[in-house]
This record gives sequence, structure tokens and C-alpha cells, in this order.
Amino acid sequence: MAVIAISRQVAALGDEVASEVAQKIGYKFINRQEIERRIVELGFPAEKLKKYDEKKPGFFASLVKDRDEYLHYLQTAVLEAAKEGDCILIGRGAFVILESLPNLISMRFVCNDDLRVRRLMQEFNWNEKQALQRINESDTNRHGFHKSFFNVDLDEASHFMMVLNTGIFDEKSAADAISTIVKDYITPEKEEEGKKRLTGLLQCQHLVNKLVFEYKLNIEFLRAVMNGDTVTLQGVADSTVLVERAMKIAAAELPEFKITSAISVVQDFKAHI
Repeated sequence: MAVIAISRQVAALGDEVASEVAQKIGYKFINRQEIERRIVELGFPAEKLKKYDEKKPGFFASLVKDRDEYLHYLQTAVLEAAKEGDCILIGRGAFVILESLPNLISMRFVCNDDLRVRRLMQEFNWNEKQALQRINESDTNRHGFHKSFFNVDLDEASHFMMVLNTGIFDEKSAADAISTIVKDYITPEKEEEGKKRLTGLLQCQHLVNKLVFEYKLNIEFLRAVMNGDTVTLQGVADSTVLVERAMKIAAAELPEFKITSAISVVQDFKAHI
């Protein structure tokens, strides 16, 4: 079981290559629409997706609680999709969310602007100005999304196993290269360790979701991090009482783990609404 996470520039053949790889090696391609559907099914309002979905939140959108809730739902959707195994996920920061998996293959597809412009002009019957505008908007939104939600610079190649130029590789040759990496890089040991790691990530995310959505604890930037037999809660709260309640709930939800806290307590901190 491998998980392939693809990041791409607009008009860099991300979906086309992903589809080709899926057909070639029998993986499930979980596209943008599928991730959006899963986010909504988990509970995030469909009408609010456009504020956050692969774009940097506007000033007011970044201050409201919906922003953090979107991130929790997004991470849950990506982790649950990856849990199904033998799948390809595209966009939405999947390469960051899954970066600790030893069976992850993370790719980024890029292409020069001239070719991207020609592709968009041909696909949508646009003029050059329209195509350039789309490229600039998309690049800005995607960089803003990853910086805002994950503090990641998309131009930093070290986040990926491989950055592939689809101005040089066509769909078939790109799919062949990725298929070879899957075959040569993913071992049974990496698969097994990946499954264990993914189970832990999901346990932590489900715990966070329970604390946020069921118990409605106003802890900002809440995360749960598993390390061996210890789960550490991280975030910012305005009282020790809130932290103690979160730890008590976590201990009941994950009795097999030691629960520790790295939640910062700021007395005059007020959770945003």
C-alpha cells in the first residue's frame, strides 16, 4: 500500500498524470471534487468551502472559527482517504498532512508559463490575457493556502520526493516514472510502518475533532501528536481549567496512551468566534 500525494501548478497536467498513473497501477484517484465531498460529509458547510478551499483565507475569514474547523475536516478527509490505501490524492496540502508516512510518494508538477498559457488558451478558448490572469490567480491562491494553513513554501523542492516538469514529460512518460518509483521505493516494511503511522495520525485527529466539535473546547490551534505511547496536546487556551478538561477527555478516549500537555495558557486570550 502506497499513498501518492500530488501538488501541481494550474495547467501542469496534474489531474491528467494522476489519472494515467491510477489506470497504470490500479490505484484510486481521489480528485478535488471527491475531497470536497468528503469534507462536506464530515460536517463542514458546503457554502463555506469557497472561502478556504485551496486559497488563502481573506482577512475576516482567517479570524473566524470556520478557518480552524475547515482545517480539521480537511485533515480528517485526507487521512481517511489515505487509510483506504493504494490511492492518489491531489492538492489540498495532502503532501504536508501525510509527510510523516514512510510509504508516501510526494510529487510536484510544474511547467513554464508560456506552455501553461497555451494549454489554457486551447482548453478554454481564452485569449493570452485571460490565461495569464488565471495562472497568476491560481499560483497566488495555492501559495497563500499552503502558507496560511501549513506554513509551507510550495517553491521549496525539499518538501517533495520529486518535482517533475510536464513541459518535458507528457502524461505517459510522467506516469511511467511515478509507477517505477512506486515499484522500486515502496517495500513491505514501509507499507506496514505506514499503516501504523496512519492509524496513529487518525486517532489523534479524531481526538481533536471530538474535543472541538463534540465537547466544544475553545482551544486555538489544537493538535494531538503521538510519539510512542504518549499523546501530547498542543494549542493555546485561556485557562488551566480548560487544559485539564481536555486532558481528562483525552485520557478517557485513549486510555492506552499517556496524555501530556504542551498547551500554552494565556490568561487574556479569547478564542475567536
